[in-house]
Amino acid sequence: MPAETVSVTGWGRTAPTTARLIRPRTYEEAVTAVRDSGARGSIPRGLGRAYGDAAQNAGGAVLDMTGLDQIHAIDVAGGSVLCDAGVSLHHLMEALLPLGWFVPVTPGTRYVTVGGAIGADIHGKNHHVSGSFSRHVVSLELLTADGTVRTVRPGTDLFDATAGGMGLTGVILTATLRLQPVATTLMSVDTERATDLDDLMARLTATDHRYRYSVAWIDLLARGTATGRAVLTRGDHAPLAALPARARSAPLTFRPARLPAAPAHVPEGLLTRRTVGLFNELWYRRAPRARRGELQRLSAFFHPLDGVPHWNRVYGRGGFVQYQFVVGHGREETLRRIVGRIARRRCPSFLAVLKRFGDADPGWLSFPVPGWTLALDIPANLPGLGAFLDELDAEVAAAGGRVYLAKDSRLRPDLLTSMYPRLDDFRALRAELDPRGVFVSDLARRLTL
Repeated sequence: MPAETVSVTGWGRTAPTTARLIRPRTYEEAVTAVRDSGARGSIPRGLGRAYGDAAQNAGGAVLDMTGLDQIHAIDVAGGSVLCDAGVSLHHLMEALLPLGWFVPVTPGTRYVTVGGAIGADIHGKNHHVSGSFSRHVVSLELLTADGTVRTVRPGTDLFDATAGGMGLTGVILTATLRLQPVATTLMSVDTERATDLDDLMARLTATDHRYRYSVAWIDLLARGTATGRAVLTRGDHAPLAALPARARSAPLTFRPARLPAAPAHVPEGLLTRRTVGLFNELWYRRAPRARRGELQRLSAFFHPLDGVPHWNRVYGRGGFVQYQFVVGHGREETLRRIVGRIARRRCPSFLAVLKRFGDADPGWLSFPVPGWTLALDIPANLPGLGAFLDELDAEVAAAGGRVYLAKDSRLRPDLLTSMYPRLDDFRALRAELDPRGVFVSDLARRLTL
């Protein structure tokens, strides 16, 4: 099986490392690739949307699983699909939506693979209702370090270690998923402005239960009485009766819009406090104070950035850090304090979202716990950024919170145990399942996973 030596990085385009890239096209080739991983081991990789170093392996092998991308069976009556782990959520939507089904959970991009969705145990705007992706997995086939393919089901230690395990328990080959029924490919959306963080949290707490999907864009450059002001967007799949008459003849059409790609070379210093502050001001002001029942395309509601290929280039050669943390209910003061610190620090972030999580998911390294999660993008070359985020990490950990490993690129390992109480169980199972360390990544080395 051919391999090429390439520079590999995450979506944030920071800390690239060199690895042998192997593209298995059959299950047998995947088994061979794992058995021939070499001294530096291997890590499976999907479409490269982990922001940090989770799918990198310096000096070792990276297994590009996108060649295994077949949909094997769709149960139209029962609402389930059996597919390869290399199938993207975009491909699933193309196949499922005309049949009246939708993926149960989607993050802010549909260009992630099913294997990556399980390995990162992704969450979306509906976590408060539907939980994370692994909650909808009926079973999966896992290629482990000894070359064995195991059928893994929920309720077992191996499933709980794999869901959110960042590819470190083995290579997911196939998965069977439960689906969400839909009548149209439009969303019925309510939008409103919140004047500050307390106003935003009060609105979310009081009325989130009315919506399947909920997210707030938050202005992290606003200060004073406007600190934490936000645009709150919530909705559900539109029923057929909500569509105008002209659209009812083809209610399940799925044609996402595409804009030109971001340029390969973006001038440094494009995203400054001034330019981002202007964008945030305009974005907040153009949002309606309150609008109900607007019909939006599914792609516009869930994946607006997918319309701009390679949008991560706008941060320039230095790339960007995405920082996401969660703190539990009752820890709102910690959230207020962190939002205030970010605002005073003047971090130029125009992609910042706040959501509420529902019940925790069973994965030992799964990120969501009941509470508040904030995610923000920050240019990696911002002076003093590392030390500032270290301070936020310590504050999050002290409040019993955690950071999201699928987006992390710089967390210190000493905080990991307090953030993830099942970490020792995860390490013990890995040691038993993979004593030679066949599966390893830059993230795993950095955090001693």
